[in-house]
Amino acid sequence: MIIITGGAGFIGSAMVWELNRRGEENIFIVDDLGSTTTEKWRNLCGLHFADIIPINIFPELLERGALADISAILHIGANSSTTETDADHLLTNNFGYSKKISSFCMAHDVRLIYASSAATYGDGSNGYSDEIQWLDRLRPLNMYGYSKQLFDRWALKNGILNHAAGLKFFNVYGPNEYHKGDMSSVVYKAFHQIHEKGSVQLFQSHRPDYQDGEQLRDFIYVRDCTKIMTWLLENPATGIFNVGSGKARSFKDLATATFTALGKQPVINYIPMPETLRDKYQYYTCADITKLRLAGFSEQLTSIEDGIREYVQHYLSSDNPYLDYGNLL
Repeated sequence: MIIITGGAGFIGSAMVWELNRRGEENIFIVDDLGSTTTEKWRNLCGLHFADIIPINIFPELLERGALADISAILHIGANSSTTETDADHLLTNNFGYSKKISSFCMAHDVRLIYASSAATYGDGSNGYSDEIQWLDRLRPLNMYGYSKQLFDRWALKNGILNHAAGLKFFNVYGPNEYHKGDMSSVVYKAFHQIHEKGSVQLFQSHRPDYQDGEQLRDFIYVRDCTKIMTWLLENPATGIFNVGSGKARSFKDLATATFTALGKQPVINYIPMPETLRDKYQYYTCADITKLRLAGFSEQLTSIEDGIREYVQHYLSSDNPYLDYGNLL
């Protein structure tokens, strides 16, 4: 049995789909589906899994030994909102919950793969190396990033990272992100802006060393994330790993690729960045994936042009934009 927390969410449901592709259906999903207005439940409609367990009872089930023959737990679930202001909620939901799951895995020799975040790197002034010796130097810019940093440091101190793999996801885009609202990718937002207005809005730069639209991010297609997680299920690599493309591309490149996938000429308008974001805004992120490569992951990663083309043409432009067991592209 493989357990995926956050299995109804973006990356979690994509991982269920990836496992289905490989013939695995003995999957237990841990998640809350929330309000029907978010329609997160639709992520699960085309997938095969054994059961779904509410978040609040999962730790108790683990403690009572009610779930047997667990081969791995992929702890992907968390409150991933970078604008969440309830620090106590993030402390309980992201840090405390992760401690319970990891402690169970270590006590029962269960493979643990968990989601950290590139938000732990803060403004990037201390680099984007996933080497353990740099962990204490990182200074997140928001409480979400700090909640992830807290667990990474706790996992290191308590020997968890000698047995588990923590994943620092960079800017992930792709199918099944539709319920995320303001936290959805720029690709998803751009696709709908193009259809509704014929143009895309990007933030102006408020730094003289970056032109408008030239702010840089490491964008990674969700199917590359699932490739990496699947490889980690099959290989005993441990420690913290960056999950990114290893290349920094601009928001202008991303928007242009979206127009191109739709067969349209780019029309981009630049708007002022809200003042509340300016002091916490990252102008450059780029995953150093050397450690992942040295661990043995050798598969080619998808360019934004190829990833966006597939996402836009095969999913966003289709009648069924969801990852579906019946359509294993």
